[in-house]
Amino acid sequence: REVDVLVCTTIIESGVDIPNANTIFVNEADTFGLADLHQLRGRVGRQRLRAYAYFIVNPAKLITPAARLRLKAIEEFAELGAGFQIALRDLEIRGAGNILGPEQSGHIAAVGYELYCQLLENAVRELKNLPPQENVEAHIDLPWPAYLPRDYVPGQKLRIEVYRRLARLRERAQLQEFRQELIDRYGPLPLSAEWLLRTTEVRLLCGYWKISTIHRNGPDVVLSYRDRRRAEELVRQSRGRLKIVDDTAIYLRLRAGEEEPERLYRLLCRLLQSPAPTAPPVTDSAPATLPQRR
Repeated sequence: REVDVLVCTTIIESGVDIPNANTIFVNEADTFGLADLHQLRGRVGRQRLRAYAYFIVNPAKLITPAARLRLKAIEEFAELGAGFQIALRDLEIRGAGNILGPEQSGHIAAVGYELYCQLLENAVRELKNLPPQENVEAHIDLPWPAYLPRDYVPGQKLRIEVYRRLARLRERAQLQEFRQELIDRYGPLPLSAEWLLRTTEVRLLCGYWKISTIHRNGPDVVLSYRDRRRAEELVRQSRGRLKIVDDTAIYLRLRAGEEEPERLYRLLCRLLQSPAPTAPPVTDSAPATLPQRR
């Protein structure tokens, strides 16, 4: 026996596992979707043998621009674990779906994609009898060189995506993971990118206190707030450094040298630290026990 040949339809993409199959030919590959091509390519090379996937098109046939983009994507993303990149490219080629299309009631362009997603999330939470998700976005307007250099993240599209992902972060732990991802992907952080992450950290710290803006006003730093109770709690925690001046603003009078960016950043991080959660009281009926180490 020289070779085993299986002639079949795309039914094999549903999970057929033939470990010793090392070559696949896909006829009229321009008629398949990007997900189909990715799944079909994954039917070979499932063992240690080197595998080959050939996507055949009719040279006399006119290929549509979308088909060319699909074939280019399947050729470009050939490394292990490229499924996510292929999914993103498929999203770019086909669009985000009818949920954003004109057939829906209303137009998403009138409110913007981010606000639309927030409204959709709150509608789902209402159906689940959950309170709406309140996200107070803080705007940090301080004289810090916070931006992504062009020589660090090449391409305007990639930089916009990084900015967008930073804006979606909601926890400091996520920020640390994002920092490591940037270093792994683009190398050590330049100073301006480091300040961009620091600005994001200050923004995240503002979330607990319902602070909406932070900006300089002469010798003072002004923090605009939306929750009086949280503002009073923040002032008490600051030990006299912060002062409520009206119904919307808290003032921080800077001391000598504190206007320097590094010292100002550390000062804001210290003042905006959220209080540690209070441990529940221990009762006689439920004695406290230490968690067992495994």
